[in-house]
Amino acid sequence: MSFLSDKRKRKIFIITAAVVLALAVIAGACATYLGDYYRADHEAIGAFLPPGTTWREDPDGTIVFKPEGATRGLIFYPGGKVEYTAYVPLMQACAEQGVLCVLVEMPFNLAVFDINAADGIQKEYPEIEDWYIGGHSLGGSMAASYLADHAEDYEGLILLGAYSTVDLSDTDLAALSVFGSEDKVMNREKYDGNKSNLPTDFTEVVLNGGCHAYFGMYGAQDGDGTPAITNAEQIRLTVEQIAKMME
Repeated sequence: MSFLSDKRKRKIFIITAAVVLALAVIAGACATYLGDYYRADHEAIGAFLPPGTTWREDPDGTIVFKPEGATRGLIFYPGGKVEYTAYVPLMQACAEQGVLCVLVEMPFNLAVFDINAADGIQKEYPEIEDWYIGGHSLGGSMAASYLADHAEDYEGLILLGAYSTVDLSDTDLAALSVFGSEDKVMNREKYDGNKSNLPTDFTEVVLNGGCHAYFGMYGAQDGDGTPAITNAEQIRLTVEQIAKMME
C-alpha cells in the first residue's frame, strides 16, 4: 500500500512539475514577444516637429493635440507592436489642419487588447461637432471593429495600411484607405478580400513610393518594402488625404 502511495505521489509530482515548466515557458515566450516592439525614433520626430510644438499627455498616457477652434476630432489607434508616440508627427500634422487629435496608448502596444479605447473620449470634448476614428495596421483594423457598435457616433473611418474585418458597408460612414505602393507588410490578398466591408463609395489612395512603416516614425519594419519617398513626405501626403476627406 505504501509503495503504491509513493508511486502515485511521484506521478503527481512529475505532472505538476511538467505543468509548471510549460507555464513558465509560455510566460517567458509571451514576455519576450510583448517586449519586442518598435520604438519611436525620437531623433527623427524631433527633427520633424516644428519648434515649440506642444501637446497634452493625460495620466493614462493619451496624447492630445488641441488646436484652437477645432470642430473636428480624430481618435487614432497605433499599429501593432509599435510605440504609440511614433505617431506624434502624424497627429501634429493633422492638428495643423485644425483637427483635434487624440492618440491612445494600447496595452502591450497591441490595440487588440483595448478595442474600446475610444470610449468616453467624445464626451470630454463637447465642442467637437464631427468625429473620426482610425489607425495604422492592426490599429486601423481594431478601430474599424470598434465602429461595428458605434458607427452612429462617427462621421468616418481612416485606415492606414489596414483593412476592416467587420462589415460596415451599410453604414453612412465616410471611409478613407491609404497605403504605400511599396508596402510589403499588409496582406494585399486580405486587403482586397475585405474591401467589401467598407461603404461602396470609400476612397482608396495608394501613395507612390510609400511603405508600411512610414505612417509613423519608428524606423524600418521587418518585411517591409524599400520606400522611394521620405518618412516626412509620406506623413505629409497622408495628412493631405485626411484633410480632404474631412472637408
